[in-house]
Amino acid sequence: MLFDTHAHLNAWQFSDDLPEVIDRALQEGVGYMVVVGFDRPTIEKAMELIEEYDFLYASIGWHPVDAIDMTDEDLKWIEELAAHPKVVAIGETGLDYHWDKSPADVQKEVFRKQIRLAKRLKLPLVIHNREATGDIIEILKEENAAEVGGIMHCFSGSAETAAECLKMNFYISLGGPVTFKNARKPKEVAKAVPLGRLLIETDCPYLAPHPYRGKRNEPAYVKLVAEEIAALKGLSFEEVAGATTENAKRIFRIKDKKSLSNNG
Repeated sequence: MLFDTHAHLNAWQFSDDLPEVIDRALQEGVGYMVVVGFDRPTIEKAMELIEEYDFLYASIGWHPVDAIDMTDEDLKWIEELAAHPKVVAIGETGLDYHWDKSPADVQKEVFRKQIRLAKRLKLPLVIHNREATGDIIEILKEENAAEVGGIMHCFSGSAETAAECLKMNFYISLGGPVTFKNARKPKEVAKAVPLGRLLIETDCPYLAPHPYRGKRNEPAYVKLVAEEIAALKGLSFEEVAGATTENAKRIFRIKDKKSLSNNG
């Protein structure tokens, strides 16, 4: 059993063949998937999908690149939707200094608001970090995000940074890049982080693992991430698949839910 903890099945790239994509995932043993909504359209689609498929869950929040567009009404809307029993986290939220659409001060304020929302709702956070590690860790500490913890999504930092995140009650999630031959940091992180604190994801349709690098990613490929982590840690695939699935169910508080079941 595998758990793809971060999938954008609500993306336009899946508009033509989503049922087939989901079926391929099920055939590869992916029994649970979290669909991540990060703005109005993607949140709306995520909510539709979790109603249609038993084994899909949602994380909803506001992406830092688009922080400048988020209103107080949007935040209230997210809070209302989060009452749905299959909304299991707040995010993806965080900081992204690669793109310049939203000023850093705006991103930080929107990030803080979502941390506070997650704490009010007692839901874990899904953290997006691009070129902003220092500020993210500082804000997580200042806002006492450890109270709810969460997931460092598609983690690309060092093993030392991963250790700091673990102390703040966060899990480390690895995706396709850990399979890239030249990906030194993700491989070091996979070896260093205890299996009990690792998660796996695709971030599909982005960041497809080897040998699909550069192509559209999909949840079925999360198996390749698990296989690579198993090789790096000297464990069996079954050990990694089982542990990462249990870790995900723990952080998302998913208990005795159907998986690999009928849809709709």
